[in-house]
Amino acid sequence: MVLSKNSPWEEMMPELAKNYANRYSYDYPHAAATRLQPVPDTIIKRKIITKKPVKKTSLVHRIISIAFVLLIGIFVLPISFNKVTSSFFHGGSPYPHIKVDYQQLRFPTADYLSNHYFLGERSLRGARVKKPLMSPIKEKDRMHGLETELKNLMNMYPAIHPSVYVWNYADGSFADVNADESFAAASIIKLPVLAHLFRSVELGQMTIYDEMTLTDYYRAEGSGSLQFKASNSKYSIDKLARMMITESDNSSTNMLMAQLGSMNDVNHGIREWGLKHTYVQTWLPDLGGTNRTTAREMARILYNIDNPDFLSVTSREKIFDYMGHVENNRLIKAGLGNGAVFLHKTGDIGKMLGDAGIVLTPNNKKYVVVILANRPHNSPQGKEFIVKASELIYNRMVY
Repeated sequence: MVLSKNSPWEEMMPELAKNYANRYSYDYPHAAATRLQPVPDTIIKRKIITKKPVKKTSLVHRIISIAFVLLIGIFVLPISFNKVTSSFFHGGSPYPHIKVDYQQLRFPTADYLSNHYFLGERSLRGARVKKPLMSPIKEKDRMHGLETELKNLMNMYPAIHPSVYVWNYADGSFADVNADESFAAASIIKLPVLAHLFRSVELGQMTIYDEMTLTDYYRAEGSGSLQFKASNSKYSIDKLARMMITESDNSSTNMLMAQLGSMNDVNHGIREWGLKHTYVQTWLPDLGGTNRTTAREMARILYNIDNPDFLSVTSREKIFDYMGHVENNRLIKAGLGNGAVFLHKTGDIGKMLGDAGIVLTPNNKKYVVVILANRPHNSPQGKEFIVKASELIYNRMVY
């Protein structure tokens, strides 16, 4: 039996069934056989057209858009052309008495923060990461055990937020706890000032025997005895550098930075070394903590004091002589074993306490260690943490 389009059953079928019936005809010539015969596509091919909805724009919207364009064309463009564009094509300016400082627009911070000076203009440049003057520290295996011990110690001092970096000269192993986090440098910033000073000496820009005169302009409160010395007294560069490190003298630091060409020249040197996060922004004392560094970058400075491509042996011996006679021995030094030698520089501005240096152990081990600790103002817990961290590190490195 064949169900054709004229079959009375078609009227009784739902639409879906009708479509299916139109697609196939059913033929049952024998009771035991069933087969499907497709109807030719030419009969059933249909084209389905989907209309996209047309987005209508209101008349008010069109009027506002046209009015806005007309306002720009009538008022803004002519004024811009007459006062700006025409001056480029025809020369001159409708306001010749107004001078534009394009250098100030390009480098708005140059008046108070810069690190580069060229052709009479100051600017702020990034670090010299391609072929920096300082070699990067050659790190190898991470000391996971020491890092775990330091983190456990941190949990015992929740009010202290530290940054620790340790590097072993023997095998390049290192420990890193927040070592790339920016901290106030306090008086530890005097280490890059010292390194830049001796690089300037090696370049022939000055000698350590040159003298400077103490005036009220350089006097600075805080650490150091120079602030109490007589006006117009003279001091050699060597004496000022020694006071800067051993006494952490702020007045002598300011005198040396002035001799080097101010903070900008020091910053320029630091960028040439390849350091991104260490800079001087305030004359000492920097109680606000605007002079910044990281534990890793301070360790890199210490590491490169031994680098003959960065400093000569003569400069290195002089620097280590200063650093070996630092008067403050209550931080990392207090956590070292008997007979250990520590060449270092401390820093303290109340809210941040730190120490950075090179340890020489009695059994000929040598390592760089930097510990910076943010703390509640003048909290003794900062000192306690640094001493105990130093003990952990020393025991790991020696045994």
